[in-house]
Amino acid sequence: MDLRYASARGRWVLAATVLGSAVASLDATVVGIALPAIGRDFGTGLANLQWIVTGYTLTLAGLLLVAGALGDRYGRRRVFVIGVVWFAVASALCAVAPNPGALIAARALQGVGGALLTPGSLAILEASFHPDDRGRAIGAWSGLSGVATAVGPFVGGWLVQAGSWRLIFLINLPVAALVVALAVRHVPESRAPDATGRVDLAGGTLVTLGLVGLTYGLIRGASGVPAIVAGGVLIVAFLLLERRISRPMLPLGLFRSVPFSATNAVTFVVYGALGGALFLLPIQLQQVSGYSALEAGISLLPVTAITLALSARSGALAARIGPRLR
Repeated sequence: MDLRYASARGRWVLAATVLGSAVASLDATVVGIALPAIGRDFGTGLANLQWIVTGYTLTLAGLLLVAGALGDRYGRRRVFVIGVVWFAVASALCAVAPNPGALIAARALQGVGGALLTPGSLAILEASFHPDDRGRAIGAWSGLSGVATAVGPFVGGWLVQAGSWRLIFLINLPVAALVVALAVRHVPESRAPDATGRVDLAGGTLVTLGLVGLTYGLIRGASGVPAIVAGGVLIVAFLLLERRISRPMLPLGLFRSVPFSATNAVTFVVYGALGGALFLLPIQLQQVSGYSALEAGISLLPVTAITLALSARSGALAARIGPRLR
């Protein structure tokens, strides 16, 4: 389809995709503020709290490419809606989790739902909007989704202070219901015409299990060496598989491009540092500095506000002078 940005249906499609991706983005940041409350409620320490965050991000990252391929083959709206419903069910399981293990498992299931809906939301915009309006629609999607990420710490702090950390998961349910209703009514179905052959599920499984092994080993320290070795073997097996099959999940030839490889390396370092800071800082503020959950959330608003204020301008500057100084 060639929807126009100013049309009523175009706005509904944008609303559905923004809300869908926003619920996953919000969940990634809102949990950080709630970690001290979760730790007190379950009487658990930092190791389990790490897995509440990591369990979500591992399945999300490991299955993103597989989910994108599923959408291209079986229908982007279909996979997007399945992802939203999956995410909502997993959120409900998080809200009623009786112990840390159950919460970690439910968070891993949440990551699967996030992986299904996140690439689908962007692919729907690419397939639905007229080329003249596509950039504007994607820009709005990116900016509005960023707002959800930015307000996550504040929303999390307010919900924890107002009631319970379990509310940060229950709040996803009405939003997910709205997204499904909008998607079914307004979002057109689309597929990639050249999406043939089997989806690389083996590759997705290997890379996800490999990341789990490496992460578990690093968290465990000296006792985690066997897990690190096992994770490394699985990652190597993933790379060998991607070289052999005709339609790999991750074409390794992409990494022959120096700009592509350098950009991914820089992104890894930057977001690794940012993710670590956003995990540790709320705990430091609440458990060491004596901040309440709401005060900790408010204290992080300047960081997110500056990021939002400068991200669009940085993109425009990069388009004018290039991504790096020459």
